[in-house]
This record gives sequence, structure tokens and C-alpha cells, in this order.
Amino acid sequence: MNKKDFVFGKGNFILLAVSAAIIILGFWLMSGAKTTEETGFDPRIFDTRRIVIAPIVTMLGFLLVIPAILLKPKDNDTQATK
Repeated sequence: MNKKDFVFGKGNFILLAVSAAIIILGFWLMSGAKTTEETGFDPRIFDTRRIVIAPIVTMLGFLLVIPAILLKPKDNDTQATK
């Protein structure tokens, strides 16, 4: 298989991996431990980390996917093929 057969370049795959890791980090920040309250309600669900920081981190990860897909890979072959 030739390098020309791939749609994405090495940089695209690296950016996709980084954005996937950021998305996973955002969802991990949103998750929380099981409640210890007998009533089933845990007020820690309204922490700043879960309702502000985690959605922002997740959104940044999703926004990073866009340039990872749209970025044109660099062409290392300088010869013109006809």
C-alpha cells in the first residue's frame, strides 16, 4: 500500500487521537462516584467540574475533530505526476 492511498496523513491521525483523548477526558470529568446518600440524591452532582469544566473540555475535543478531518495532509512528493 502506498502513502498516496490514504486520505489522512500522519498529522491528521495524531490530531484525531488527541481530540479523542480530550473527549474521553471530558466525559470522565462529567462522571462521578456512586451516591452514598440513602435518599439517592447527591448534591455533588452540581459541582463546577461536572456542569461547567467537563462540558467545555468535551466541546473543545469535538471542535478539534473538525480541523483534524479538514486538514490537508502535506505532500512529500514534489514531482508532478501526469
